[in-house]
Amino acid sequence: KIAHKTRRLNVDKQATHHQRTNKQANIMSPTKRAGESNNGDGSKAKKTKKEIDLELQCINTIRAFSADMPEAAKSGHPGAPMGMAPFAHVLFAETMRVSPTKPKWMNRDRFVLSNGHACALQYTMLHLMGYPQVTKEECARFRQLDSCTPGHPESFVTDGIEVCTGPLGQGISNAVGMAIGEAHMAANFNKPGLEIFNHYIYVFCGDGCLQEGVSGEACSLAGHLGLGKLIVLYDDNNITIDGHTDLSFTEDVGMRYESYGWQVITVGEISEEGAVEDLRAAIAAAQKETSKPTMIKVKTIIGWGSTKANTHSVHGAPLGTEDLAATKTKYGLNPGEHFQVSDEVKAVYDARIAENEGVVTEWEGLFAKYKEGFPKEAAELERRFSNQLPEGTLAKLPTFEVGKDKDLATRKFGQMALNSVAADLPELIGGSADLTPSNLTNLSCEGGGDFQKDTPAGRYLRFGVREHGMAAICNGLFAYGGLRPFCATFFNFAGYALGAIRLSALSKFGVIYIMTHDSIGLGEDGPTHQPVEMCESIRSMPNINLMRPADCNETSACYGIAL
Repeated sequence: KIAHKTRRLNVDKQATHHQRTNKQANIMSPTKRAGESNNGDGSKAKKTKKEIDLELQCINTIRAFSADMPEAAKSGHPGAPMGMAPFAHVLFAETMRVSPTKPKWMNRDRFVLSNGHACALQYTMLHLMGYPQVTKEECARFRQLDSCTPGHPESFVTDGIEVCTGPLGQGISNAVGMAIGEAHMAANFNKPGLEIFNHYIYVFCGDGCLQEGVSGEACSLAGHLGLGKLIVLYDDNNITIDGHTDLSFTEDVGMRYESYGWQVITVGEISEEGAVEDLRAAIAAAQKETSKPTMIKVKTIIGWGSTKANTHSVHGAPLGTEDLAATKTKYGLNPGEHFQVSDEVKAVYDARIAENEGVVTEWEGLFAKYKEGFPKEAAELERRFSNQLPEGTLAKLPTFEVGKDKDLATRKFGQMALNSVAADLPELIGGSADLTPSNLTNLSCEGGGDFQKDTPAGRYLRFGVREHGMAAICNGLFAYGGLRPFCATFFNFAGYALGAIRLSALSKFGVIYIMTHDSIGLGEDGPTHQPVEMCESIRSMPNINLMRPADCNETSACYGIAL
């Protein structure tokens, strides 16, 4: 079940590039065999047949339940959920710390389904994990108007959904923003013995996400920043809508991500019983690597169990009544029953729910101690996560007297406005796409230094020339909570970022986009830099508040409105 490669997980740091016959890190099969678990003394204990059978029953239940949704809707994507069901079982039933009763608990593990077309899988897991909205009845209303199980995940509709995904590449890029958020909040608020922020960001993604350029932009920056709490599980099923990926996508993804500065772990095909032990080992190794993000590249079979398995036919259409019934029979389930969850499977997930609620209670006790020892910091956290501005902050925005104060470009007035409130709003975090000297968005206040791998307490992000990734990362920062992201570039280059800007609008995320050089009078740079149509393009988008200040006081007013 494990890919046998030449390189161990921990490569000798002295080895040269030429000595590494395979640059991709791997979980080696001798570490743990399928069907085995570790005793407390580190020795291996064979899993009982009953335990293996129950594990497989859980996984097959997830597969069938997920396939039932597209069948009920007569549209949807059953294949990816069926292939990724082992991921979901290990992550939700054993690994992630989440709470259905407190879905916005600030120290929850964040989960992002970047390949949002596989959302039947996420709704299945939310149902099994006891999220009250996601009942069997709502799952049967999959993709229907006003249901809480829409055709792609919507963060403002369903509890447990962190971000809107569907446009491929956006979710994994949002997750980079969340990982920045975790590192930043931990650096600023954690105290010795009182780790208020200590969690992971988990992502499921597929081939399509990794083909989109936005994911490359964001993941390159994630490697540079060493975001060790970011763990991506890559559904390497070699299928897209057109057919097998050898039609258009033959690169070595693992080597690309290693070049970004990620740890890459390869796990062999995990569709058969018992093989999830290998996946557990990979996740454990990812959690131990705190200096860099991790990609776990897992071979899966899309639509596993179906007669259409390993074909593009199972990607975006229901299985059909006969195939679904035959597939359920192969899984050992009742072929005529829809949305079936046995008492044994329910007990597995009920136990995990209870365990997680105990973790939340323990954390609440920790936060109570934190409030006693650090009341100022605790109050600041509560203010920020309730989206409240400090009293009197907006009154600090500068005013100018026309004819008396010196005339300046509005971007310079914008710099004054941003920095006038930055000290009072430590949640303001952001930066520019390699245009800081032109956008004038640098923060001059205390604590406003660069966010880098060794300085995660900093608030200024050097996004590099990555406009689309920048906007998507800012969506993740806003989704994280307690942070108010801003980002900047020339107005014309908003075109590079429109996919993520549209999701800011759809998600109702208050990202502040600072777009300078907005005049068509940029004559020296020529028409490539003149935003002739960009203003109309942005204004035509719902849920975007576009403001173009014409002088100093209007600039301050615009910042007040935005905040």
